[in-house]
Amino acid sequence: MTTRRTTLGGHTHEFGSLTELMARATPHRSGDVLAGCAASSEAERVAAQLALAEVPLATFLEEQVVGYDEDDVTRLILDTHDAAAFAPVSGLTVGAFREWLLDRAAAGDEVAISGLARGLTPEMVAAVSKLMRNADLVAVARRARVVTGLRSTIGLPGRLASRLQPNHPTDDAVGVTASILDGLLHGSGDAVIGINPATDSPAQTIALLQLVDEVIARYEIPTQSCVLAHVTTTLRALEQGAPVDLVFQSVAGTQGGNEGFGVTLDLLAEAVGATRELGRGVVGRNVSYFETGQGSALSAGAHLGVGGLPVDQQTLECRAYAVARHFDPLLVNTVVGFIGPEYLYDGKQVVRAGLEDHLCGKLLGLPMGVDVCYTNHTDVDGDDTDTLTLLLGAAGCSFVIAVPGSDDVMLHYQSLSFQDVLTARQVLGLRPAPEFEAWLTRMDLLGDDGRVRELTPDAPAARALLAAAR
Repeated sequence: MTTRRTTLGGHTHEFGSLTELMARATPHRSGDVLAGCAASSEAERVAAQLALAEVPLATFLEEQVVGYDEDDVTRLILDTHDAAAFAPVSGLTVGAFREWLLDRAAAGDEVAISGLARGLTPEMVAAVSKLMRNADLVAVARRARVVTGLRSTIGLPGRLASRLQPNHPTDDAVGVTASILDGLLHGSGDAVIGINPATDSPAQTIALLQLVDEVIARYEIPTQSCVLAHVTTTLRALEQGAPVDLVFQSVAGTQGGNEGFGVTLDLLAEAVGATRELGRGVVGRNVSYFETGQGSALSAGAHLGVGGLPVDQQTLECRAYAVARHFDPLLVNTVVGFIGPEYLYDGKQVVRAGLEDHLCGKLLGLPMGVDVCYTNHTDVDGDDTDTLTLLLGAAGCSFVIAVPGSDDVMLHYQSLSFQDVLTARQVLGLRPAPEFEAWLTRMDLLGDDGRVRELTPDAPAARALLAAAR
């Protein structure tokens, strides 16, 4: 371990390892305080950021925060590193890399920024994000372009897709279908119609997959379905011939964190391969969907790195993106406020974390979305989610998640509503995925001005979709 020192205000601060330095440089959040790795003062945080700015990017290929021999995520990161993609920035420090990114963003050089993805490690992007203000996170993310596709194309400039989340506390088919109808009539669902099942049984998973698949097929909706069951449940559904578009799994940034989710890299590879063999894509072959969230490794007690030191939750979050990246996903999103105030205490922390996660995911080459959400015991409200949603839209976020009326009645947390997605698109001049936009036009759901129509129950599109609901 290398000790790094910096002097600030006549006081010398020492950081005994890269792990400690990264943690102390992180903007304040409750999860790092809980883990015992947060800076003890703003002065120490600034000192750590100054020291971190002087660290060469190449150091992250030589000095790990989580050991190579003990962790398969670290091995994945280093064994798949693309030296050629890294070459344009290989001689830079973290601070110089920040300036490089901001210069390229100001020049609109999307190719240069996006071309780095396979050459960057999660620790590199976590480090540079710690030196950025919120506006920097938006400016650079806006110029990082990641495009994926299955039946709809995700990540094109000027587009904001949405996941239509029709959850129901008992997986009731009528209730789920009613929510799907509500979302489609509001122009949501171009990223995916994705259901969190109330039970994780193969039979229920198959029933929900068949329900959504029937609606998609009957009305030729250019989107994909997903039931967010555990990957082992999806494998069993695949064995029974279920219409699986996307294999889903929550992932973490350490081997122990993934074991806590009941998954391994080999298991994920098996499921992704089996889903790809179905050949259900039209515009692409990206068949996986991953969710992450700051604090997941800590909540599983799997947050310790080299020398048993706690790793900050944002760095561990970025390491989860390396797992997702390996499987060429259609969609990845951080569920930014879902775990609770122990990890992200208030609106300021949630907004910051959402912008960090979005930037870091895109720099690593992911089609990054955000579930702009919060649990009801967190110090967050609708003003905070409005702020984050509009900032993400300005930052070129691939997609957000929406539920009827902002209130997820199954997971018991607050997310965005379908109307919130419409507001973001209207205010920022954004549109749905192109294939989905064409479908909305064909169904007479879009007006000549590109805005979703106000529909009466006897409108043609409403009648057609209501027939599907029946």
